Amino acid sequence: MMPLLSVCMTTYNHERYIAQAIESVLGQRTTFAVEVVVGEDCSTDSTLRICREYESRYPDRVRVITSESNVGMHENYRRTIEACRGRYIAMLDGDDWFSDMDKLQIQVEELEKSGAAMCYTRSERRSESDSKIYPEGTLHTTFEDMLRLNTAENCTTVALRDKILEYYAEVEPQTKGWLTDDLPMWLWFAATQSIVAIDRTTAVHRMLSTSVSHSEQWQKQLDFCYSLDSIMLWFDERYNSSRLQRFLARRRQNRNLWLLSHHGSVGKFIKLWWQTCREHPHLIYNIAPYGLFLKKIFYRMWL
Repeated sequence: MMPLLSVCMTTYNHERYIAQAIESVLGQRTTFAVEVVVGEDCSTDSTLRICREYESRYPDRVRVITSESNVGMHENYRRTIEACRGRYIAMLDGDDWFSDMDKLQIQVEELEKSGAAMCYTRSERRSESDSKIYPEGTLHTTFEDMLRLNTAENCTTVALRDKILEYYAEVEPQTKGWLTDDLPMWLWFAATQSIVAIDRTTAVHRMLSTSVSHSEQWQKQLDFCYSLDSIMLWFDERYNSSRLQRFLARRRQNRNLWLLSHHGSVGKFIKLWWQTCREHPHLIYNIAPYGLFLKKIFYRMWL
């Protein structure tokens, strides 16, 4: 039976978590067929072996996509999406899991009732020491609200497969050098399609100490945050006539210089400040960096 919904699950070195992720899909209560397409990117641990075991036990429900060499996060994400056969695609990284066994059923029902192209819910962000619901406030469904704060966590989303492929054809994210795949996708949906949100917590996003979006190395944190804000500026320019440019540019400058006020050299701080001012000249009048610069100078004096 052809699945109505495919779960796109990308994984790399997730031997501790991948079984829970797959089981959380297999345990979903649905009135329609669901498949799990696992994009395994040549892990150096036993992730592939575990995935193959599930594929052997559930050949009609689990398919593993892999290759002889590592293709990288972005290509793995895209090839796994393209291998999905369902009308709808749900996203789930190999270290996250669905906590609500009715998640896929209620989201597909909402999509078919509303005619929307994408649906998401709240998530639980869980670390080894803490847990909180995201987002804490409003679930956004308009483009400008999503630019101000993206409230769609990847593990909670379900979208039409043909629209995801349309996004790839229109935006060509693989050519942009962006450090994440999910944020630009959901911004595109908010800009060009109708999206709906369900006020219910359905999935857990595991907050690892080291990952693409979370790193204890300040330079990686800086690069990732800068990339996120640059993505938002790009979408604001292309789909919003740059109406939020001042806000987004100021936010990018402020939060990246805040990080550099704690880490890195004075020279790096000044270089980033000047780079952002050259890109957006109005930022020369943004007073926050001057206070952060003084903070950095005095902080260095007291080291």
